[in-house]
Amino acid sequence: MNYIFDIDGTLTPSRGKINKDFQDKFYKWMVSTKKSGDNVYFITGSDKDKTIEQIGKRIWKTATQCYQSCGNVVYENGKLIHQIDFAFTNELRELLNNFLEGSPMYGKYTTNIEERIGLINFSTIGRDCPQSVRKEYYEWDKLSNERKQFCNEIMHRFPYIEASVGGEISIDIHTKGKNKSQILEHVQGAVTFFGDRCDKGGNDYPIVEYLRTAQFGSHGAREYTIHEVKDWQDTKLRLKI
Repeated sequence: MNYIFDIDGTLTPSRGKINKDFQDKFYKWMVSTKKSGDNVYFITGSDKDKTIEQIGKRIWKTATQCYQSCGNVVYENGKLIHQIDFAFTNELRELLNNFLEGSPMYGKYTTNIEERIGLINFSTIGRDCPQSVRKEYYEWDKLSNERKQFCNEIMHRFPYIEASVGGEISIDIHTKGKNKSQILEHVQGAVTFFGDRCDKGGNDYPIVEYLRTAQFGSHGAREYTIHEVKDWQDTKLRLKI
């Protein structure tokens, strides 16, 4: 079995650190699972440093592989083994700046545009806002659909680009097709996936869609289980640890 986990909102609070009790139990579960011959993968929109900050280096290095930046950067045993770059054009930068200037949330916090290997992470409220503000923005965005509207306009203006809602405050922007589903091109056999943004437009959705439509290239259809979780407590409950 191949266990694949999103990080933000699945193993940790959004942009928060993993619960200490869950961290210890999840690590023991990982070690036991790998001894049984199964694999444990992480797939996240975040970069390596942010992921380690959230789940700890011990868990990060214990994974079979870690797919960072929606799978555009891959680590194994702590070493970089694969990387896909993304060209951040002036035209796209101008569009994002226009989004910022037109948003009522802009100017309250900083780090609105973060360039990562393989993708751009964009947030009008700013990535360094406190946790309480993240929750406020998330609830506001569910009513305003600001992020979904931005994603739709980006993909309309740039057909070669894919944009999706990630976490509570941001969107991920990358080359079309270079989304989280990339991991399924490399992982063979049965899959159990845990993610919190499995709805259409969410950055976990490409994995769900890929599994449900059995688009596996030369590998053929496989068995799969999808756990669309509410939070890390839900993940813990489903793992029975």
